[in-house]
Amino acid sequence: MIEVQFGMAKTKKYAVSESGDTFEMVERPHGGLSFVLVDGQRSGKSAKAISNLVARKAIQLLGEGIRDGAAARAAHDYLFTYRAGKVTATLNIVSVDTESKTIVVSRNNDSPVIVFHPQDGMRLLDEPSLSIGTSRRAKPSITEMPIEPGLMVVTFTDGLRHAGKLSGNGEFDYLALMQQLVEESTTNPQEIADALVAGAVAQDDGRPRDDISVLVISTISAESETPVRRISGNLQI
Repeated sequence: MIEVQFGMAKTKKYAVSESGDTFEMVERPHGGLSFVLVDGQRSGKSAKAISNLVARKAIQLLGEGIRDGAAARAAHDYLFTYRAGKVTATLNIVSVDTESKTIVVSRNNDSPVIVFHPQDGMRLLDEPSLSIGTSRRAKPSITEMPIEPGLMVVTFTDGLRHAGKLSGNGEFDYLALMQQLVEESTTNPQEIADALVAGAVAQDDGRPRDDISVLVISTISAESETPVRRISGNLQI
């Protein structure tokens, strides 16, 4: 039996009232969970309104059993129509599908997704992908991979990879930090998400120039064969 764990960490842009990123999750009707991470255009309340709008639409459709790619396209169409093609957002959907025993990654985001596998090492899902909301040609880039022990999938908004750029410190080398965590045998997804966000914030001298969100999903061999599904979490306010 394989256990799937996940951890999420986020922080808002310095001196802004709230994050423009939205994270949601929903149970899939046929088994498993879907995670949705949206980054609305700009930052603050206006960005939050957009990211909430997109996330709610995607979550609604995923919860009704709509496939990930179709849900992403529908969220795009909804935003395009609602805001007349004038507002953009990035949309990532990561689904743990217990029916097919796969993890499905759907990207409408120019930021890559990091995938680590014990045998294959670290790679990027970085096929060109358009944000949603402003282009009729926007469609998700979709990758499906079998659920195997040791697999890690790291999804993030662009505040992570641009950290340090606007503060003049040079862009944050998140891949080097991820490689370091792998070499140190860090497998706890919450620890990885926390470390990546902390590294990005430090690159911006403790004053993030953009919203930063990181979602990490990892798989391990489970000791128990009892089919009990659990979820836990914590929130700092």
